[in-house]
Amino acid sequence: MQYYSTRNKKKIYNFEEIFLNALASDGGLYVPKLLPKMTLKEIKEMKNFSFQELSYEIFKRFTGDTFPAADLRKIINKSYSVFRSKKIIDLKKIDNIFCVELYHGPTLAFKDVAMQVLGHMYDYVLGISKNKMNLVTATSGDTGAAAIDAFKNKKYVNIFVLHPENKVSETQRRLMTTILDPNIYNIAVKGTFDDCQYLVKEMFNDKNFRNSIQMSGVNSINWARIVAQIVYYFFIYLQQEHPEKQMVVSVPTGNFGDVYAGYIAKQMGLPIEKLMIASNHNNLLEKCLQTGLYKPSTVNPSISPSMDIQVASNFERIVFDICEQSDSRVVSLMNDLKEKKEFQLSNEELKKLQENFVALSISEDETLQTIKEVYASTKFVIDPHSAIGFKALKKYNNFKDSLSYFCFETAHPCKFPESIIKAINNDPPIPEFVKNIYKKKENFTVLQNDLELIKKYIQNKASSPQS
Repeated sequence: MQYYSTRNKKKIYNFEEIFLNALASDGGLYVPKLLPKMTLKEIKEMKNFSFQELSYEIFKRFTGDTFPAADLRKIINKSYSVFRSKKIIDLKKIDNIFCVELYHGPTLAFKDVAMQVLGHMYDYVLGISKNKMNLVTATSGDTGAAAIDAFKNKKYVNIFVLHPENKVSETQRRLMTTILDPNIYNIAVKGTFDDCQYLVKEMFNDKNFRNSIQMSGVNSINWARIVAQIVYYFFIYLQQEHPEKQMVVSVPTGNFGDVYAGYIAKQMGLPIEKLMIASNHNNLLEKCLQTGLYKPSTVNPSISPSMDIQVASNFERIVFDICEQSDSRVVSLMNDLKEKKEFQLSNEELKKLQENFVALSISEDETLQTIKEVYASTKFVIDPHSAIGFKALKKYNNFKDSLSYFCFETAHPCKFPESIIKAINNDPPIPEFVKNIYKKKENFTVLQNDLELIKKYIQNKASSPQS
């Protein structure tokens, strides 16, 4: 399996290289040179596979010879042994929509599905080389907790997580900051998630800094994250009673990684009719899908904080595809974004985007009303992000008997108690281990939104004896 950067197709990498590097040195994102294709017959033959077996079938197509078959199976089985549902992912039907419960992992969010695998993959690869790496990642709430749980107490890894101070829910914060293993560093940045993401990207682009600390990343820019998320698109398709139906999948979207994984699944051969980009009022991608203009603005905080994003870090990958995989065109557009703070897709490029995606934004009032209505009719409690995906699909108003409709439930409602209480006048269900984190000591460092200051902090910690 060969990979290259969205900004330079001449240099070729293997899976291990792009896994450990995460972001290309030219600032681009890694993508496969050729996608593995599957026939519908091949896909249907996997109908009775467990989630773990299906994960192996997908991962082996992307990892090349990085992992021997038996070791790859062990990594996958170990990763999913910590999930509360034996099936890993559960489905429930509300009206004519299948809600996909992606929050049965240890930190109650869809990020666990990929992050647990990454943790064991890093452990395996670095256990062979004995190299120590420092992972630096930004989080809008869920990635950080999932990464910390996956990498806690790993021998060859330190992890530094940047989150926007006071802009994640208390439960999200405590799921990160109450894990006190010596290789975990939580940094609360005085700024927004986009600020955190910018800081991480600038660190990646500083080759001297990056090399000095052996830096890598586990944000959704890491291709292995995308591969793990591809799996559940195949899994839910194979759960259908009527496999002849094409899917419409609504994905609460911030960084464009989860919905992009659906696009890759479609390119591999999965029958997906449309992928819905569901967003809150920070609807950069909805506007782009309407006009072709990608123009980030100021983040407006919301009750769905994991979607409070104005720079969708994975969007460059789909731009690469709709530009007919022209690395020079991508470089030109990304230079426009850097210099002019925006870029404009051509009519032809926009048309290609619209062939695969539809986008809808949902207001705060609609989100709360949706949580209330779903609870009143079913007694199910859904979180604000999932409610946005559900309502967007309801507003799509294009339901056909020939299609099947899915909505991703990306987080457990207990992470957002204030919004749930406001919507249904009742507490969300809270797992016992979550109740316990409110009694635990927290450990995090508050830092100014200053690149040099944060780089110095990370360098000092990365070189300290305890790390």
